[in-house]
Amino acid sequence: MKLSDDITVIKGIGIKTAAPFRRAGVFLVYDLLTYYPSSYKSYPPVSEVLDADDGVNVALCVPVRKIDERYVNGRLMSIGHASIYGTPVQFVWFNNRFLKRMINPGLRYVFYGKISYKSKIPEIVQPQIFSVRDYEKIVGKKLPVYPKVFGLTDKMIEKAVKNVLAEIQISEYLPSDIIDQYSLCDIDTAFRNIHFPDSDELLVAAQKRLKFDEFFFFMLSQRRLAEKEAQIPNTLGTFDTSVADQIRKSLPYSLTKGQEKALGDVLSDFNGSYITQRLIQGDVGSGKTIVAFIAMAVMEMNGYVSAIMAPTEVLARQHYEKFRKLVESLGLDIPCVLLTGHVKGKARTATLEEIASGEPMFVIGTHALFQEKVEFQNLGLVITDEQHRFGVKQRDALSSKGDDVFSIVMSATPIPRTLALILYQGLNISTITEKPSVRKPLKNAVITPAMRKNAYSLFIKEIRAGHQGIIICPLVEPSENAEGENVEEYYEKIRKAFPSDITIGKLFGPMPADEKEKAMDDFSSGKTSLIVSTTVIEVGVDVPDATVIMIEDAQKFGLAQLHQLRGRVGRGDAQGYCIFVDTSGAKEPSKRLQLLQQSNDGFYLANADLKMRGPGDTFGVRQSGDIAFRLADIYSDSEILHCASQSVDQIMKEDPSLSKYPELCNHVQELSDRTYSNL
Repeated sequence: MKLSDDITVIKGIGIKTAAPFRRAGVFLVYDLLTYYPSSYKSYPPVSEVLDADDGVNVALCVPVRKIDERYVNGRLMSIGHASIYGTPVQFVWFNNRFLKRMINPGLRYVFYGKISYKSKIPEIVQPQIFSVRDYEKIVGKKLPVYPKVFGLTDKMIEKAVKNVLAEIQISEYLPSDIIDQYSLCDIDTAFRNIHFPDSDELLVAAQKRLKFDEFFFFMLSQRRLAEKEAQIPNTLGTFDTSVADQIRKSLPYSLTKGQEKALGDVLSDFNGSYITQRLIQGDVGSGKTIVAFIAMAVMEMNGYVSAIMAPTEVLARQHYEKFRKLVESLGLDIPCVLLTGHVKGKARTATLEEIASGEPMFVIGTHALFQEKVEFQNLGLVITDEQHRFGVKQRDALSSKGDDVFSIVMSATPIPRTLALILYQGLNISTITEKPSVRKPLKNAVITPAMRKNAYSLFIKEIRAGHQGIIICPLVEPSENAEGENVEEYYEKIRKAFPSDITIGKLFGPMPADEKEKAMDDFSSGKTSLIVSTTVIEVGVDVPDATVIMIEDAQKFGLAQLHQLRGRVGRGDAQGYCIFVDTSGAKEPSKRLQLLQQSNDGFYLANADLKMRGPGDTFGVRQSGDIAFRLADIYSDSEILHCASQSVDQIMKEDPSLSKYPELCNHVQELSDRTYSNL
């Protein structure tokens, strides 16, 4: 078995069972090993007496006397009756039709779950069931809890990972002096202990090594690419930038100072001595797209093709429609072409021929743009939107479609400049901090579950006024391993709570692609007034009529992700509202929720978050929405980031070609191959 093998080589994974793994982005053996646990669960010793506080997880070893079954609101409810040293206790399961086959009355089992004293008899709802022998094997151990994907359970992943680790040993690829200098454990030990740690100390060591690797290889790829491009002379000629002034004068609004500065930086690049890469970093809603549009228009006016790549089909289509309307309203004669995975057959053939013609145009698409059959002529500029969703090699693949190609990467993730300079060393950085004056600052509120009815009233009021709303849940469906609101049940609850004339949709990652696309299209077009969604809506929905968003279990999300989510509303000229529902039961909201309530400035929040964090932070704080690190966090792991940066500097200074480091060179190539094989 090799790391580059398809997951179907793993014992127990066939063609059918591979489907949920692929939905989770696990295609190869390496993908499985890097599908890291999101947290860990430890099972406590068996309780001898029932003295735990309300809401605490307990393990009770008791025989069940009998099981009663009845239907409540159409759901099968099973109640197991037992007692622990004379104290009655009951276990409640919903829709478990196989329960009577699993439990033999009179035999002892271990029941694990959250105890509740709210009823007359203490009860545990949906407890896990173990044989006494099986429970003894896991008590006190750290067991992995993996990110949830429809159809994929922790047991399936755990079994597959164990089968892989039993068959292979991962060879070391980092130079020994780097491992010694920064006290890193070897890579094989790291993979074994990130999934099945024998102690807290071994888990911390595994985290440190794997975080180091993520930073190291990101920055190594970034800097090798930047060095290569720094040596390419600008042979595209002197650019006429007059169309930029023409567009600015024709827009119904004025560009902000940040937009003007970023655009000026890009136009200076075009007339500079070398081909450049530029990062345009701007807060959510800061107007990066219009800067990209003007840069592309300058390229087109000078006879070159520009391509912009988005991470989702919906976002690519939105760019396409927006650019077409802008071209028309500004009186420009610029062809716009859309290429995504859904463009097939004769339409795809015609689109590929149009792109290959070399006629100056705008090409908008997804990662389909850098597939082998796509041939560009006169490609002068490539732009990657939401750059953290793409790897460095993926962006390079699009740039390599032309000879001398300028590159712009855009990010809506506010990163403090000190960290951005480390991560993007070798790139030119432009930052847009202000937002267009037509957008009103969001009004934010942190509420408790008891205040939901007031929030619903705001939704109804806004929708009746012609606007739209979004409700975010952390889960897709009920889960025994995670608590919180889920889309499936919340959707049904909302349908009953809201008036029948309000159209409601739902959206989550594991939905079939066509259903997901239709749900997002219906919301984007206004056909759906309210959508209940997971965080999949974080990227790819730009709906100016959306004015109110409510985020359930807000305390469970990272600060950066909450800021990205609320950026989905208030993108038009109407007042926007964001409601954070804190279900923690704490007397005061967390510092992060208080910060979000006080400020809409992403860069202020990023710097405040950096100050609040420390190197002791581990799981539960990683900011989704940052650069696509699976484990590392640029804020709480900033010390590891600095160490990795120093290592990359050392290697690039000594041997940029990596010829002295064959194992490292081979691993870099394997990373590149794995990136493309999954597309």
